[in-house]
Amino acid sequence: MLTKEELPECPVATTVQLIGNKWKMLIIRDLLEAPRRFSELLHSIPISKKVLSDNLRALTQDGLIEREACSGVPPRVTYSLSALGSSLRPIWEAMETWGTEYKNSL
Repeated sequence: MLTKEELPECPVATTVQLIGNKWKMLIIRDLLEAPRRFSELLHSIPISKKVLSDNLRALTQDGLIEREACSGVPPRVTYSLSALGSSLRPIWEAMETWGTEYKNSL
């Protein structure tokens, strides 16, 4: 997780730094619906395994998602939003509303 000193002073820039890439936004979108396994995310997002792994690791390190490993054969890993990640829901809903209104205005 980044320290306060490593984050931009602007709060909007901080948010964009944490969730602003295309892949992180799609991962969070899917996890807002329900917890997902790695393979479920891989099937719903057109992304390579490496890029998905890298983004899941970054979101976990930033405290936005949680990774739960279940023992068994094969091992299962489930990803879900943390409480901090769940607090993004109003932002997502606002972006969805704005995007819909924009598309309707064209």
